[in-house]
Amino acid sequence: MVLRQECTETGGCASVPTAIAVTSPDLVLSASDRHTPSAAVLQSVMAAQDPKADPKADPKRVPKGGAYSLDRAIVEMHTLIEHHGYVIVLCPESVPDLVVHRLHAVRSVLESDRIAILRPELPPLGLAVLALQLRQLTMCDFSPGVLASAARLLAHYIYAGAVLGSVARLDRVPVSLKAHAKSWMPGAQFAVLATPQPELVRLTGPESPTLAGPAFGTRMFYAAGQQPTDWITGTLAPAWQVQGIVETRLPAESARWWATGKQGGLGMQGGPGKPGGHGRPGNPGKIAEFAAAIPDISVLYQLVSSVRRETCHWCGLELIGDRCGFCAAPLADPPATAPHAPPPGRALAPATGPARAALPPAARP
Repeated sequence: MVLRQECTETGGCASVPTAIAVTSPDLVLSASDRHTPSAAVLQSVMAAQDPKADPKADPKRVPKGGAYSLDRAIVEMHTLIEHHGYVIVLCPESVPDLVVHRLHAVRSVLESDRIAILRPELPPLGLAVLALQLRQLTMCDFSPGVLASAARLLAHYIYAGAVLGSVARLDRVPVSLKAHAKSWMPGAQFAVLATPQPELVRLTGPESPTLAGPAFGTRMFYAAGQQPTDWITGTLAPAWQVQGIVETRLPAESARWWATGKQGGLGMQGGPGKPGGHGRPGNPGKIAEFAAAIPDISVLYQLVSSVRRETCHWCGLELIGDRCGFCAAPLADPPATAPHAPPPGRALAPATGPARAALPPAARP
């Protein structure tokens, strides 16, 4: 594994990795070492979600779309590009459309192919874990294009879910009519796994169900809203044989993603095409979120490096998989093959063969 370094004129070497940016400070998890760089928090995006995010803003003069003007957002992004070269932005799927429009507007005005805007199908805490993994990998010798497209690969190995008091308004995971009806019963509790394979079990019954977990070693992060975390720490973590468990704060976006917060209110629009949203950040409701993922940078490095690299025919960056993380262009069609030869598969899926062998075994009790 090779670390990326840039040598200065004075003879010293300082790491200058690709910047990993997020849309909220609660998506920045603490690293277990002092070498992993932090993530950049886009203040302009925070202001677009909540005009009060800028403490210097006069509430009576806050313009539509937040306290940060487009010009300030452009300067913020341009500064990151000047310092790091490339920026990979991780944005939850549940954020308001205004946030996504702001990000794309900044990229369009800058006319830059050095900004990747990624919206993986992960709950907010799972997205924070993915951001931490990418922050670790920025210290390695991967090009920006490989890092951006690696997000899809790593997302397959993140087990993210939540314990909810109700699934009546949850629309990101399949919910049966029976589970929907039981959501209205007092004291109901449900354990929901969103990725990599959706699953829902009821916890308030005579049985002691659990969720299908990873077959490799992981570390678990968990965060509490207004739901107890006893089942996560006392039942799920031992069943998954995690190698460590870390408590963190609940992302503000979790209430909207899991549909547990109070309805209505400014800034809660922009579910997946559903005006009105599902909840208000700051009122998380009955939720306790968890996410388990591979913590070892050497294993992450092997997973990414084991995938064949291609060159994007549009922007020229390296990529893995079938789509560029920066310009979103699909991989060019391969040259014609023999009639009976199977087409080469490049779509990112859970690793097999050597890459699968790189995964650490689950910790033993």
